Amino acid sequence: MKFLQAFTWSLLPLAALAAKKSPKVETFEKFHQKALSSSPLKLGDREYDELTGPLRNYSVAVLFTAMEPQFGCQPCREFKPEWELLSTSWMKGDKSGESRMLFGTLDFADGKANFQKLQVASVPFILLLQPTVGPGAKPNGQPLKYEFGVNPSEADAVHGWVSRHIPPGPRPPIVRPVNYARIVAVSTIVLGLLSVLRVAWHLIVPVIQNRNLWAAISLISILMFTSGHMFNHIRRVPYVVGDGKGGVSYFAGGFSNQFGLETQIVAAMYGVLSFATISLALKVPRIADPQKQQISVWVWSAIMLGMYSFLLSTFRVKNGGYPFWLPPF
Repeated sequence: MKFLQAFTWSLLPLAALAAKKSPKVETFEKFHQKALSSSPLKLGDREYDELTGPLRNYSVAVLFTAMEPQFGCQPCREFKPEWELLSTSWMKGDKSGESRMLFGTLDFADGKANFQKLQVASVPFILLLQPTVGPGAKPNGQPLKYEFGVNPSEADAVHGWVSRHIPPGPRPPIVRPVNYARIVAVSTIVLGLLSVLRVAWHLIVPVIQNRNLWAAISLISILMFTSGHMFNHIRRVPYVVGDGKGGVSYFAGGFSNQFGLETQIVAAMYGVLSFATISLALKVPRIADPQKQQISVWVWSAIMLGMYSFLLSTFRVKNGGYPFWLPPF
């Protein structure tokens, strides 16, 4: 009996050493139980040190943030709902803890010591600490960092990033709550529009079937796009620029350059030419008085000649080698 007691006492130091070198199994269980009721875990310096200890048989993602108003961290406030949605969806989809995954938040006000130790210069960002022992362990224990300046700040993107870097296991999907207010608002708007259409249908149909209205819309659209409206939006060109002599340049030289005001001037020229052509083709032939009809022909023809001459002079500004011109410009 004395021999057994002596042998047992001799094994105690080895057992203590083995326990020191093995991960605390109860660490994950303790924090997982807390996460089931409230996720992400609200961490302080002590909880962060315990959760991210050197011996881990689980993964943990920690959001470093600063939610206090004096810090004015707008990205922190914008990402908070997405982070809560991600962690809550994961915990609800993995209540048994098969994925061995935890989510926590370390605010600057609660974790100043760790912020200083890690030399945190800006927030928010996420640290993902992989397991150091057990299946899928990463013995080096180096955390992975997810920065929002170069990565999306949506929960789905973070979910994909976490899923790629943790050991094999369940990957609970993100479940966004049903937005009942939006459904009610959209339904109300749709029902209101249907009611208006039902009541005013006899007034709306003649407008929709009006050929002059569609002709005007088509003409305006053609003038806008042929004058370079989309070019301005794509290139974000300036409205006007200085000519270097105290004046203003309305037209940009070359076919790869254009100003905002230039587009409006060209559209106006095309509009006048189009209106003059339509008037000569449709309006003038309906004038019953021959003298007025002749005057209208000369007037609209003079307008077309002058505007086309101005258009050619504008084109020569864009292309200095263009040889053709018309009087008076």
